[in-house]
Amino acid sequence: MIRLDLIAPVGTLLQRHATATPGKVAYMDDERSITWVALEAETAALARHLLAGGLQPGQSVGVWLANSVDWMVAALAILRAGGVAVPITIEATLPEAEYRISDSGARIVFVDAAARPVVAQMAATGRSLPHWIWCDGGLPMPAPSDIALPAEDIHAPAFIVYTSGTTGKPKGVVLTAHSMLWVNAACWAPIAGLSADDVVLSPLPLFHSYAINISVLGVLATGATERIMPKFSPGRALDLLQKGEVTLLPGVPTMFHYLLLTAREKAITSLGRLRLCISAGAILPAALNRDFEAQFGVELLDGYGITETSTMVTMNWPGRNRVMGSCGLPVPGVAVRIVDPETGQDRPRGEEGELICSGPNVMREYLNKPEDTAKAVRNGWYHTGDLARSDENGFLTITGRLKELVIRGGQNISPAEIEEAILQHPAVRDVAVVGVPHETLGEVPVAYVVWVADSVAFEVLIEHCRSVLAPYKVPADLRSTDIIPRTGSGKTIRFKLRELYVSQS
Repeated sequence: MIRLDLIAPVGTLLQRHATATPGKVAYMDDERSITWVALEAETAALARHLLAGGLQPGQSVGVWLANSVDWMVAALAILRAGGVAVPITIEATLPEAEYRISDSGARIVFVDAAARPVVAQMAATGRSLPHWIWCDGGLPMPAPSDIALPAEDIHAPAFIVYTSGTTGKPKGVVLTAHSMLWVNAACWAPIAGLSADDVVLSPLPLFHSYAINISVLGVLATGATERIMPKFSPGRALDLLQKGEVTLLPGVPTMFHYLLLTAREKAITSLGRLRLCISAGAILPAALNRDFEAQFGVELLDGYGITETSTMVTMNWPGRNRVMGSCGLPVPGVAVRIVDPETGQDRPRGEEGELICSGPNVMREYLNKPEDTAKAVRNGWYHTGDLARSDENGFLTITGRLKELVIRGGQNISPAEIEEAILQHPAVRDVAVVGVPHETLGEVPVAYVVWVADSVAFEVLIEHCRSVLAPYKVPADLRSTDIIPRTGSGKTIRFKLRELYVSQS
């Protein structure tokens, strides 16, 4: 069942498809497309360019690009050169980009025009800057053709993907090509049926592990073709789907919600040749699942995954009985337990506990954070911080979180990171951020603020947040309060603020 043939070095996979289907399109975006034979040649040339510039094995290279074919070429070339790719959202603010570049040790960064304003801010600080490889005029290719590409070690670090943590500063999750490709071999190919016959439409942001796994490496491993969307737009996605080329659509629940709403407005009931949709990144409501399938007659499969496990831990299978609202069964090769978070003892079936898992997909470590790594991975088991229960047939349902993360439309947000940003404003004495329910996004962050004296206008503080936080992290609402509820040890009691918000709404 597990497709071990899909677990191979990037260069090997590229050469396999370049030989078998040289003229077939691998990836395409709004600007260009690239065939498998051209992709193999371009990534090899760019890898040699990096090596000629002094890239050493295991060194980090930033990928600060918008969703595009260039993103694919840059990331795969880094791996072929023996480097470690560090994805950075194109919407990163100055502090966010600086932190990721500094923490990962990236001395080279691929960057395009959309990031120029932040790069200019970075230059104005006077700090040491990485070597920028500008991609707005095309990727650089000239390099000595006699430079030999190193043998790829699929068990060495390949990606450092930053995910929000409860401590505020994002953690760099170190993932290998082997751990990422394992998910393709155990999940996307055997369960979702991803193959060379598929045309994938990918609206996912490529700096996320979910997108890297299915939209980058899944297509690479299987030899499929992919249409990359620069950003998700329900109208544009429906237009592309109705052309009748796309067969597979991965997304997050919010995307499927807006697709359904837009389709209903336009009386659209057919999605061309689309055979399957996959949802991950946040909990998919059972009602949305049912309504989507009733509207289009296409299965929408929900799964549960996290960055620290190279994405997928559980998945629903097509063509079988499913429990709507559940995240399915454990992926083959991955062991799952539900335990008492205090004692570590297994909970009886049907009772809630913390979901922990073990398998070839578990991360190597949190970069530069040995204590956090040791706390998260104990005796080979990754402790997710998510609460779940299992029914009598083994279907898992996520019921809550021990973590304090806010998941907004599939994007993980650290309350502490927002709090740190808000506290920089001189009018703020104290602040606490909580996630509150949202009809379409699942959750949104809301900030409770204690003012130094007089409060400032809502727009002023929100604009301050926009200057230091990516748009999806900016609070959806601000509320004034006299005191932040905390435990004797100083830990914020967030559930009390959540209850307060509900009572005030």
